[in-house]
Amino acid sequence: MKINNFGPSGINPYKKQMNKLDGAAARTDKKTDKVEISSAAKEMQQLSQISAERKAKVEELKLQVQNGTYKMDAKETAKSLLDFYKK
Repeated sequence: MKINNFGPSGINPYKKQMNKLDGAAARTDKKTDKVEISSAAKEMQQLSQISAERKAKVEELKLQVQNGTYKMDAKETAKSLLDFYKK
């Protein structure tokens, strides 16, 4: 028969585990996340903002659709679709 951990090493078996946990907590405190936005991305954000004129037009169209007064021109829509797909 073989007996392992004979002697004083088995007195506090949880000490090693606690030391490992303390070491892991110390390592995670040092790491932080950092986000940097490039100047090109900042320019793209500014370009993608909708102008005030476009916002006003969209709001006007929303009101027309809600009131039922919006009239759609089928010929103009078809022409725009064809122009889009010809490019």
